[in-house]
Amino acid sequence: MLLSSATVRDLDRLTARVFDTATRSSGARLDAYRIDDHFYIDIDLPGIDPAGIDITVDHNVLTVRAERKRRADGEDAETIVAERPSGPVSRQVFLSDTLDTDRLEARYEQGVLILDIPVAVAQPRKVAVTVA
Repeated sequence: MLLSSATVRDLDRLTARVFDTATRSSGARLDAYRIDDHFYIDIDLPGIDPAGIDITVDHNVLTVRAERKRRADGEDAETIVAERPSGPVSRQVFLSDTLDTDRLEARYEQGVLILDIPVAVAQPRKVAVTVA
């Protein structure tokens, strides 16, 4: 369901290590799996306000964007230790043509964005032959 190969995954890992991308350092990890006629993508987004999550699909590319803010942002607090990453988080996933992205549903549960995408089922059909 995901368009991927060993080469793409290796390149993704190398890019994440070399450039230390925000997606990797901020914990936007995902699991993708299929159950019956539904394809699921679970993306870890702990500490994100669900109202600020932006999900788009354009030409079979699913993009998820959000921003994790520090609790002290906008307050008169002095940061002593900041180990938890903050800032923008984004993740792109290339989807197969067999998914019905028009019926994609999303929910946010306990820091995990759960995307449910129905698998498009091709229906057999009769084709009439016309004589010219």
